[in-house]
Amino acid sequence: MRWLVTGGGGMLAQDMEAVAGQAGHDVEASTRHELDITDPLECERAVQGVDVVVNCAAWTAVDDAESREAEAFAVNAVGPANLARAASRSGARLVHVSTDYVFAGDASSPYPEDGPVAPRSAYGRTKAAGEWAVRAEAPDHLVVRTAWLYGAGGPCFPRTMARLAADRDELSVVDDQVGQPTWTVDLADLVVRLVAAGAPSGTYHGTSSGSTSWFGFTRAVLDSIGSAAALHPTTSEKFVRPAPRPAYSVLGHDALTAIGVAPIGDWAERWVVAGSRVLARPSDA
Repeated sequence: MRWLVTGGGGMLAQDMEAVAGQAGHDVEASTRHELDITDPLECERAVQGVDVVVNCAAWTAVDDAESREAEAFAVNAVGPANLARAASRSGARLVHVSTDYVFAGDASSPYPEDGPVAPRSAYGRTKAAGEWAVRAEAPDHLVVRTAWLYGAGGPCFPRTMARLAADRDELSVVDDQVGQPTWTVDLADLVVRLVAAGAPSGTYHGTSSGSTSWFGFTRAVLDSIGSAAALHPTTSEKFVRPAPRPAYSVLGHDALTAIGVAPIGDWAERWVVAGSRVLARPSDA
């Protein structure tokens, strides 16, 4: 099968290209300079002869989106709409990567795939709009929500924490935001498995199982590198940002289970596998 991955060069797209290629697919990953998804004509040309389009392109600067929402909307909503229309016309299956930020983040149990969206940030609003556009324009779609992504191909939380721990004796990390650290390799593998299974069109959650806080994740990172830095829990009030962060970003996986596709394993077990690979490259975060 021929696959097109947008957002080429990004952390997720790099692993998506590698994992799909290892599965035997002919994969082309296009950077934003090679494919501007906000241009409908470029999208039409890019999808010709393609069987699967995986949209990893996104405006992910969460705080910047608060003051530049129109620009974020162009990438996160207009772009997916263009890809969806083009994929539908060419007969390609569209896999669109979305986010936990479409939810309010105030739940106390995992968000179901069909739970009501209630984004609290500009980033979340634009991503929710992108989901809507994909569902409206591409009947053959998979919307895959993810969260707390990390990988070797770009700046990410564990690499930042490892760098800080090397420079400081003490670290303070928020302990009141809960989510599911998810390795980009695992998310890419899930996408490949969904397509191979002929998953019904719909929304799925591509996050690790289990949950932890940013403090708990940092503890795992420091333990993996043998850091002696003292780690202290703190609250979100100590790190106020322009965009509100979800306090609870745990996503349920019932839709995967229902079609016989195994969810990604427990976040802590996956970190044991991923950690050395993610931290092997000097941090650029």
